[in-house]
Amino acid sequence: MKGIIGKKIGMTSIFAPDGKQTACTIIEVAPNVVTQVKTIETDGYNAVQLAVGDKKEKHSTKAEINHFAKASTSAKQFTKEFRDYSITKNIGETVSVEIFQEGEKVDVVGTSKGKGFQGVVKRHGFAGVGEASHGQHDRQRAPGSVGGSSYPSRVFKGMRMAGRMGGDRVKMKGLKVLKVFPEKNYILISGSVPGHNNSIVLIQK
Repeated sequence: MKGIIGKKIGMTSIFAPDGKQTACTIIEVAPNVVTQVKTIETDGYNAVQLAVGDKKEKHSTKAEINHFAKASTSAKQFTKEFRDYSITKNIGETVSVEIFQEGEKVDVVGTSKGKGFQGVVKRHGFAGVGEASHGQHDRQRAPGSVGGSSYPSRVFKGMRMAGRMGGDRVKMKGLKVLKVFPEKNYILISGSVPGHNNSIVLIQK
């Protein structure tokens, strides 16, 4: 596996030589610092810990400060451990967007936008009754019956109902790397990526 921590900037479109338009997401990937290297001998498995985003010392714990000092860097805001990292790196070295090549497929992990408490039409795609309300004035987006009365006298688990929506960990698989700009630390990935603008995402392969 190889991966990196990035920040979603927004969406744009690029055009192929034949004029075909492709929607894509812009992700800013600042150089990730290798802050820990785990091996089977010392930790029981192979992994590399990457960190990005400067954090003020007054907002950091002593444990964080000492941990990042081993990599000769200041405390970081975000860390992520990648198991079985295919790129050999030592503590203190950096990983940049250049590990990805244009045209290859990657997976992007992020936290989806939180949408709060939503009804069944938005949350589960219920159609509602539209204009066929049979005279009822407030039932267009209602969930309808959710269970029997005398039997089974309860609502089954998993019933699709209104509730909190969004804010979930989402992985988008098989997205294509369209462009890589090492000088600007940008990468363009086809399609949409979970999360709001300026949210942290993981790009891995």
